[in-house]
Parts: sequence; C-alpha cells; structure tokens
Amino acid sequence: MDRYIKINSADNVAVAVHPLSAGETVAVDGLRLTLAEDIPAGHKFALIDLHTGDNVIKYGFPIGHLTADAPAGTRIDHTKLRTNLEGLLEYTYTPGLTDIPPARNQLTFKGYRRSNGSVGIRNQIWIIPTVGCVNGTVERLEELFRKEIEGREGSVDAVVAFPHNYGCSQLGDDHENTRRILRDMVLHPNAGGVLVVGLGCENNQMSAFRELVGPVDSSRIRFMETQKVEGDEIGYGMELLRGIFEACRHDVREEVPVSELKVGLKCGGSDGLSGITANPLLGLFSDWIVSQGGTTVLTEVPEMFGAETLLMNRCCDRATFDSLVAMINDFKEYFIRNGQPVYENPSPGNKAGGISTLEEKSLGCTQKSGSSIVRGILKYGDRLSLKGLNLLSAPGNDLVAATALASAGCQIVLFTTGRGTPFGTYVPTMKVSTNTPLAERKPLWIDFNAGVLVEGTSRDELLQRFIHYVLKVASGEPVNNEMSDFREIAIFKSGVTL
Repeated sequence: MDRYIKINSADNVAVAVHPLSAGETVAVDGLRLTLAEDIPAGHKFALIDLHTGDNVIKYGFPIGHLTADAPAGTRIDHTKLRTNLEGLLEYTYTPGLTDIPPARNQLTFKGYRRSNGSVGIRNQIWIIPTVGCVNGTVERLEELFRKEIEGREGSVDAVVAFPHNYGCSQLGDDHENTRRILRDMVLHPNAGGVLVVGLGCENNQMSAFRELVGPVDSSRIRFMETQKVEGDEIGYGMELLRGIFEACRHDVREEVPVSELKVGLKCGGSDGLSGITANPLLGLFSDWIVSQGGTTVLTEVPEMFGAETLLMNRCCDRATFDSLVAMINDFKEYFIRNGQPVYENPSPGNKAGGISTLEEKSLGCTQKSGSSIVRGILKYGDRLSLKGLNLLSAPGNDLVAATALASAGCQIVLFTTGRGTPFGTYVPTMKVSTNTPLAERKPLWIDFNAGVLVEGTSRDELLQRFIHYVLKVASGEPVNNEMSDFREIAIFKSGVTL
C-alpha cells in the first residue's frame, strides 16, 4: 500500500496518500529524505530544496510559484504557493488527437425508450414551477400525490417537485437561462410525465414557455396557470397528475445500448487525491463510454483555467477550438466585469484537502475527461446533439453545474469528492469518493469508493467494477441522493433582479 506518490516523473513534489509524520524517512525514485513536518493526506511535500520564485511541478506541469523557501521534506500548501495565471490569454490550435477506437463488446442497460426515441434511466413524474411564486403549490401537490399513489400497481419511480426562486423579475440572459433550463427539464427522458405549474402574471409567461418547449405528448406533459383556475388549483392539479400517472404508470424498461447513455462529469469538495484516484477513474470511464458510442459532458469552466490548452488541443477541428476559446474567454470576462479575481478559485475545503492553486485544481479536474477528442461545445442551457465528449459552459458551483449537466440531457451525473456532500440534482447524482476514510465515514453520501486505487487495486479492475455499478444504476438501482430524497435544482444568475 503506497503511503505517498510522485504522479509524474517531472514532478518536484510528492503527495501523501496517508498522513505522514515528521521525522519519517521516505524514498522516492531512489531519493531518500526525512520529513521536516507532518504531512496530512492529500498534501504535497518538496522532494528537493526549492526556493522563493521556483515553480512547483505536479502532474508534470507548473501549478504555481513559491512565495517562501521550501526545503526538501517540508509541506507546500496555499500559504507558500501562488498561481502563475494572470489576465486574458491568446491561444493557438495545436491539435494532438487520439481517437478512441470502438469497443469490441457493445454492452446494454435497461432503460425507458420514449416515443421520440430518447432514453431515460428513471420513470418519474416531475412538477415544475415556471415561477417561484407557486413553489408552495407544487410542493403541496407533490406531498398529496405521493400519498395518493403509494403502493399503486404499475407505479412510477418517484414524484418530485422542483421549487426555484426565478421566473419573474429577471431580464436578458437571466430570464432566458431560467426558461431554457426549465424547458430542458420538461423534455428530459428521465421524466415519464411532467406537470408545469405557472401563476399567470410572471415574466415567464406560460404561452411563450409552451412555444419554447415545442410539441409534446399532451397525455404526459400538462400545463396549469393557477390564476386561470376557477376555485381550487390544488384539486385541479391533482386531476392533471392523475391523468399523467395513467399515461406513464405502465412504462417498462427494455434493453438499450450503452451508446444511448449521456453522462455528466462533475467534482466538488476536491482534495489532493482527486487528481490521483476518482478523477482519473472518471476519465477512464469517459473514454469507455465514448468507445461504446455514448456521450460524456465535462463542465465547470473556471476549473479549466490553467489546463484549458490540454482540452483545446483535443478539439476535433478548428471551429470546435474557436468555440472553446470563446467559452473560456467569455467566462474570464464575466469575472472581470464583476471586479473579481479570475484565478483565486480554490475553496477553503480544497485548501484544507491539499489543493493550493487553480492550476493544481484544474489539472486534477480536467482528468475526468479522459483522453477522448472533444466533439462539441455547449452553451449554458444547450441540449446535447453530438455523441462523444462535449464541454459545457457552466460555473463550478456544485448545484448550478450539476443542474446544467442534467439539462444538457445527461441521465446521470458522476460526482467525485474528497470532502463529501449529500446533495443531488434532478437526475441520479452518484458520489465517488477520492479516499477510503470518507467512504467509511459517510456511507449515506458516498456511492462508490475510488480511494482503493492507492490501496493496491488496479485501475483496470476498479474500472470494470465501476462500469458494472453505473450500468446497474442506469438500469434502476437508486443512488444515495435518491434514497435520501435529496433532489433540487439551481439556475445560473448573473444580472439584475427587478
């Protein structure tokens, strides 16, 4: 069992896999040194004497420069390390493309084939408000209808309301973001049926929203404006839900190819092991999905800063490269417009877990994309149209980014974490721990433990176990956030509220 690891031969630091003690002697690549201080798990220590201004190399790339001397055997954390990133950059397309060959064995899972050809991995009824003013109404409908259908033959996986704060008093991009995310939810194949509930006087007018949604199966997707309902809107809403239930209650799973899977890739509460265990595991899985003809989506644009050129050089063509450059620069301009530093990203939890700079965080984060060619660039609220690896514009915030991944069409979000979190978005949100202690402490949060990668389990073995587990979840096995009934949405907001 490794107690510390040097990730790349060019690195001048190693990472503690387990806590190391001051005075302990370690040997790395034939070099023996005595640790000058305790090194917590996930944190870096210098392999050679480093001095103020020197670059610290991890993953084979500089992750920042030292603001103080760091003799061999000392810990290097955010108090000693400063980012090398500053300002806007110019980029050159230097493609280095490695295509993933098609898999010889095409696997399947049991999903719900919808009438429009899309595939869901859940058969749920969703109650979606067009505006926050009717949050109480949708929550009451959820409560009553859950009780009514409990134990009914030919039931559905869940009945879920998704309250939010928006839909009125918004302008420009914020208004469109709300409309597009809610539209994407209405059309998502994990829902066997949807009741859309509006007030009537909101900016997000029901008539315009229905036009945005487009043609639908009116037996499964119904709309209600509460101001237009005579008398009891709760009773009327229950009648609509009963009709939706009858339309989808007998839906059955069937074998469908893995090429129909669309998987979101996300990390949150990252630590120094994220880029060593869980994120590389998702990268291997992403490449496997691509080899099966399926689709993966990487987001969190601010956590691409510092590693964006690695993604740019994997773009399938010049147009895709140009779209990615625009996505990166647009997000940097968003920070600048709001007078915020572009590169001071690592959170307190990241720093406590051993991540010191944005370069270090990004180099770990982008490993979730594996080595596949980047086929598509999605704006916030866009829906997937291209198979393979796609990049999506959304912030790093866990709830906002996970909601954006689901809204792009992902039926499941794979979420790596070194610190842990209980939340889930409106599709299954599988938590993959970077370390075993977290998985042992939080079994009601963590669904899969990637920490065993530094405990003797091979990558190939763990990948096969992970594939098997994801396909079980896609075929109906619930993950922890579903069993806890933790499901919510968060919509990106950047402008004025009236």
